[in-house]
Formats: sequence, C-alpha cells, structure tokens
Amino acid sequence: MFTPSLIGSDTQLNRNSYYEASVQRPALSPALHGALQADVVVVGAGYAGLSAAIELAQRGFSVVVLEADRVCSGASGRNGGQAIVGFASGQEPFEEQLGLADARVAWDMSLEAIDLMDERIAQHQIDCERVHGYLYVADSPRKARALEVDLTLMQQRYGLACDIARGAEMARHIGSTRYSLAGYEQVSGHLHPLKFGLGLARAAQQLGVRIFEQSSVTALTRSPAVVACTAQGSVKARFAVLAGNCTLPEYGPQLAPELTPRIMPVGTYMVATAPLDPALCRRLIPSNASVCDNNFVLDYYRFSADHRMLFGGRVSYTTATPANLRQSMARRMGQVFPELQAAPVDFVWGGFVDISMNRAPDFGRLGNNVYYLQGFSGHGVALTGLAGKLVAQAIEGQASRFDVFARLKHRNFPGGKLLRMPSLAIGMAYYQLRDLL
Repeated sequence: MFTPSLIGSDTQLNRNSYYEASVQRPALSPALHGALQADVVVVGAGYAGLSAAIELAQRGFSVVVLEADRVCSGASGRNGGQAIVGFASGQEPFEEQLGLADARVAWDMSLEAIDLMDERIAQHQIDCERVHGYLYVADSPRKARALEVDLTLMQQRYGLACDIARGAEMARHIGSTRYSLAGYEQVSGHLHPLKFGLGLARAAQQLGVRIFEQSSVTALTRSPAVVACTAQGSVKARFAVLAGNCTLPEYGPQLAPELTPRIMPVGTYMVATAPLDPALCRRLIPSNASVCDNNFVLDYYRFSADHRMLFGGRVSYTTATPANLRQSMARRMGQVFPELQAAPVDFVWGGFVDISMNRAPDFGRLGNNVYYLQGFSGHGVALTGLAGKLVAQAIEGQASRFDVFARLKHRNFPGGKLLRMPSLAIGMAYYQLRDLL
C-alpha cells in the first residue's frame, strides 16, 4: 500500500517549511542503544505520543518515547496550526453510533482538549504564538446553506456560539468577495505548531521521559510484556502506545497490520508569503482568526506572528507531490485574496496526515496492553492532547472516557492493499467536481 516515496517526499518538503526556518531545534537526541525497561513505551514523538508521555509521567509511570525521525518531524511539526474544537467527522458518527448523550460527552471532551492545550502552554511556558478565533466560510450559495445549517445545529444542540455573517456584513470578518457566508467562533484558533510540539517534548523530558530520536521501531512483541525493538536496541514495558499514525506502517510494517487498512495517508500542502504590511493583514482577516472553507477539498489559511500569509490546501490522495506546487498554491491564494496575487512566496512545504474512513478519531486497544491513537483527520492540534490524557487514564485503570471513542466502529478503506489509494483518488476527483458545481 505504501511506497518509499511517502516518507521521502514528506521529509524533504517538511525540511523546507516556514516552521522549521523559524525555530531553533535542540540538539538531536541520541538513538536507542541497548536494552531498556519502562512502564510504558510510546512509539512516535508527535503531539499524540508526547501528550501521552506527559500525562503518564505525571501519573508516576516511567516512559520511553521512540521516534523514527525527529521530534514532530511529521504532521505535528508542519500542519496548518489550526486548533479546532470538535471533530473532522462532525458529530454525526457519534450521534449515530453512540446516541445523543455520549455524542455530547465526546463534544464536551473536544472543548476540554482546547482547554488542556492552553493549560499546557501556560504550565510549561511554551511560546507558540497562540491566537483565539476561527472563521468558517462558504464559497457558493449551496455551500452557504449547508454551512448555516451546520453552524445553527451546533449552536442549538452543543452550544457553540457563532456569529454568522452574509453580504455586506462579511467585511467585518474577511476581506474577500469569494465567500457567500462566514461564521466566527472564539473557542478555536491557531498557533505555531512546531514551537508547540518542541515545547511538549521539553516538558516531557523535564518530567523524566526519555526520548530517543532516529530510533525506528521495527518489531513489537505483545502480551504478556511488550518489547519494542529498534535497529540497535529494545525497550521492554508493561504497556505500549502506538502514536505513529499514517507513518507507522512505513517504518514498522508488522507492528500493527490490523490497523493499517483503517487509515489513509493524505497529502496536504502549504505556502508562506514574505512578511506583509500589517495593515493589509488586518484588512484581509480583521480578527486574525484561522480560516477554513467547507469544501471537500478545502482551503485553510491564517497569518503568522510575523505577518506572513500561511495558505494551505491542494489535498493529494496519492503519494506523489503535486506538480508546480508553488505556482498552483499561489494561484489559489490569489483567487481568495487578489491583493496577494503578486506576493512573494518564501516557503513551500507539505506532507501527509492520517484520515479515517468516516473522519472520526480511531482510538483503541490491541489485546490488553497495546493502545493506539490515530485517525485525527486534520483535527489533531488540540485533539491529540486529549487523546494522550485519555490513554494515560486508561493505562492507569480509568478507561471509561477512552472507551467513548473506542466504541466507535471504523471501516477499512475499500480497494484492498493495491487499489485503496487509486480508489480514493477517484473519489476525490468526484468531490472536487461537486465543489466546483
């Protein structure tokens, strides 16, 4: 299913990101050598793995984190930085499978995820350019009707206060004539994702967590004890947390093969302009909110702390990086904001995120002592923090909240090992056509 180009292209593009250029990474942690023991071994040093490590260490567990590349080298270090309440799937899978009462429990936990993220930023003094405010937009009358229905339902059923604007009212939220409707809420927002992730790693290490970079887990022995093996070492533990998401099958194809058909790597790409006039930034997005449309193949964007437009989209359901990425992304940006058509583009980057079939998070267990966290589907900035807390509670023996998510049923992507990515690419082309109509 996966090809070597998946990780290769991800890493190459990620190295060119605005986020990497705007941080000073600490020295590379050493790779694992020799045999260690711990209460819990965590596979993957992205948000989910680091959050689980923090929560476990705070509960007195000894924790080892094994990272195949670098801390936050995947989606956690180069995403859009949009911290969003709720789930990429919306509430439908929760309502249909769990009922309204537990759907509300899940929604409330997504609010908790935002609060937990802010608590960690404050507690560990993570300077990550946190901004509140989120803007949902629709670029056609049909999409506007659908968005208004969704936002009204979320306000009535779940209490998400949202200021809905149309026509001339739109100018108070966004300086673009592309959109027919906008909805603004202040629960969600944005941050610098790599600064946030590196701050989580620093916090974990201060709590005694041992992190080993460039330590790909190639084999995992399960019950009764867990043994995670790398090229030059091993960790024996009582529990394991698999937090590698879509890269897990690439680095360790046999770690959890039963999980692989349930998620799909989806490429998403971003550009960053040169710094812009702050007055222009205020005119284009007066609230400095994150913005995302409600197309199936969506655009998402925001301004950085140094007044660059960070514009994302151009989703790819194959492992190939789209051709002429800089030009095509700049063109999409110019269609939204004509004032930016001639803006210099300083950075182009992208990579893969994991999605589940229904876009709902996929948390669960393999046997009694191996837990997994995947399927964040583009909503991982805040939700991964909650996932880490829930899995730590489950390992501690309090699994009721974790099991709200574990009860969700997930289907495999169609097409089998060879055809699932081409099948999804065909499906994406269909939805792109629908977005245009």
